[in-house]
Amino acid sequence: LTVEAVQQIGHAIGSENLNRGRKTIVVARDGRLSGPTLLEALIKGIARSGCDVINIGAVPTGVLYFSTHHLETGSGVMLTGSHNPADYNGLKIMLDGETLAGKLITNLYDMIANNDLLHGKGDVQELDIADDYVDYISSEIQLENSPTVVVDCGNGIPGELGPEVLEEIGCEVIPLHCEVDGNFPNHHPDPSVPENLQDLIATLKSVDADLGIAFDGDGDRLGVVTKAGEIINPDRLLMLFAKDVLSRQPGSSIIFDVKCTGHLPKSIVKHGGMPIMWKTGHSFMKAKLKETNAALAGEMSGHFFFNERWFGFDDGIYAAARLLEILDQEDGTPEEVFNTLPNSVNTPELKVHMQEGEHYLFMEEFVKRAEFPDAKITTIDGIRADFARGWGLVRCSNTTPCLVIRFDADDEETLELIKEEFRVQLTKVSDQLDLPF
Repeated sequence: LTVEAVQQIGHAIGSENLNRGRKTIVVARDGRLSGPTLLEALIKGIARSGCDVINIGAVPTGVLYFSTHHLETGSGVMLTGSHNPADYNGLKIMLDGETLAGKLITNLYDMIANNDLLHGKGDVQELDIADDYVDYISSEIQLENSPTVVVDCGNGIPGELGPEVLEEIGCEVIPLHCEVDGNFPNHHPDPSVPENLQDLIATLKSVDADLGIAFDGDGDRLGVVTKAGEIINPDRLLMLFAKDVLSRQPGSSIIFDVKCTGHLPKSIVKHGGMPIMWKTGHSFMKAKLKETNAALAGEMSGHFFFNERWFGFDDGIYAAARLLEILDQEDGTPEEVFNTLPNSVNTPELKVHMQEGEHYLFMEEFVKRAEFPDAKITTIDGIRADFARGWGLVRCSNTTPCLVIRFDADDEETLELIKEEFRVQLTKVSDQLDLPF
């Protein structure tokens, strides 16, 4: 993203916001090195359309979403590269309560290409909303006990507010890599990759703490590690969240993405909910949440969207507070609570890197040619093949040019059989693939 491009995109965003009958947009950025320059360009572009801008500065993505409700603007733009490499940046755009994805994003491109933009001079003001955010969560959630929690922010933007929120709800916090640094000097801020949790695991073994919490670069995703160093996958956390939400809203729909374990829908049904499998991606999840009015949605990557007692957007810090609230109310240690959740043998996300655009072409061909006669096939997002005792998935990443592959089964033997089936089908399309399994 260049400064000029971001300015043009800002101009289109401001114009579209006004077209939708909204007058103001809240903007914020994460801790990336390119953030200050690009945020300035974004603000300039939005104001050029005649749309007013409220700049809330460098804060986690959840605070930006919160501010659109709190300030009643309904529209906001977060400048963030999220969990991507340090030199990436991007825009998460929400206008009039709708997160833009797919066609709605290409519409902005068309507006710029056709010079179909509004012109004016919007007001720009700066506002600090961090205290309101902390107060809102801590007035809703207060723990009876005082758990000790190690919080690893990976030098991402949640470094200040993540620990502060958890302290305000009643935790003792041991901060780890909480200084915001866009170079990410310690490890990459992506808790879905097990290597990035090794510092947290090592710290948990050396201090007396009850739980480890990790956030991604912009703070909208949550990673969890037990005192013993076990990584608790987000699809299992979703079981716990679903059980809790369904105890107050029985019969509600719970949405999960195609990367989640087959035990999850069974657990949702067991606790009186309606499971809905959907595409991976925060914008797709939010659209589905709005369409179905589900009580909760979650993704294997660690995004959780609470529509009960919250505003239906993903926020890792808020999700951590909700998790600690549940654990606080349960008898037994966090390990004992997690041990009640069904588990499986699975792989983390495996990636096959390709040239830009090549992964989409490969996927098209794979959907046409792949054959899994013994499985139930789901094609809402790539191909997921559910067998009697496990499943495999191949899909295109939404954010980087690669295929994302994941396997999950009841035991190691079944896992290996499913991997082998996928190997055969993938190499039918290309025998040049460097498969990571």
